[in-house]
Amino acid sequence: MTATDRSLQLINTAAQAAADKLAHDIIAYDVSDVLSITDAFLLASAPNDRQVKSIVDEIEERLNKELDAKPVRREGDREARWVLLDYVDIVVHVQHSEERVFYALERLWKDCPELELPADAKASRGKAAEHARMRAAEEAAELDAGPGGELR
Repeated sequence: MTATDRSLQLINTAAQAAADKLAHDIIAYDVSDVLSITDAFLLASAPNDRQVKSIVDEIEERLNKELDAKPVRREGDREARWVLLDYVDIVVHVQHSEERVFYALERLWKDCPELELPADAKASRGKAAEHARMRAAEEAAELDAGPGGELR
């Protein structure tokens, strides 16, 4: 099963809205084969809480205005470190850059197909993904090290 046309429309509009508010590391995954509750995830980052909120507000406004879509659930709004917008067909995660690196959601969904995004959204890629790769490499190195840090 693949993401529906409606899901792709929501993802592309949300990704463009995030890019217009200068989100970085925008990426989307088709999770329809592994999850029955949604078709796709959109991930985006911002360097501060105020920008996270601005991106979330823009995504909500655009999806409502252009596609008549409203989230059934919105979480994390108070702290604005990681805001989740659940549109049933898609789930949008807008994270502060530090949370993005720490939780490394890309690692969880790396086996799912990546969805094609608008050019502006693709241009936002870089920092968080690189940090996640570096963190994964560091964790792997720690697992290979025995007590005291020596390699096994």
